Amino acid sequence: MTERYLEDFAVGQTFRSGQLPIDAERIKTFAAEFDPQPFHLDEAAARDTVFHGLAASGWHTAAVTMRLLVESDLKPAGGIVGAGFDEFRWPRPVRPGDELRVESEVLEVRPSRSRPDQGLLKVRTTTLNQNGEPVQISIGNLMVPRRPV
Repeated sequence: MTERYLEDFAVGQTFRSGQLPIDAERIKTFAAEFDPQPFHLDEAAARDTVFHGLAASGWHTAAVTMRLLVESDLKPAGGIVGAGFDEFRWPRPVRPGDELRVESEVLEVRPSRSRPDQGLLKVRTTTLNQNGEPVQISIGNLMVPRRPV
């Protein structure tokens, strides 16, 4: 099955992605364009910050998470269409040399009251480094089409 409709999801289902390596150049390139702070751009400047070394922007981690989600086995019909987040945290920084992967768990499956052709999926997505440590945790709501009659 390549695409799943709302009816194909159940509370407790889990989905996983492959891994994506993060290097210092990728951290700096993203930061230079989207989050140009010293702890994302320069190793020496980063040593004297709360991060004690170069760290990826949280928004970089979020962008990598999105790519990993799209490439994971979650596959809702129509794509991963977000309707907002209930929770979004970065418990530890992403460092050069980290390899990130995502694990997603379905928390709730709910048909829409106002749009009978779709529903909402509440999903906890945890982005993990190579040591299995969470670097991002989010609980998001996805719009998913219902199976056509």
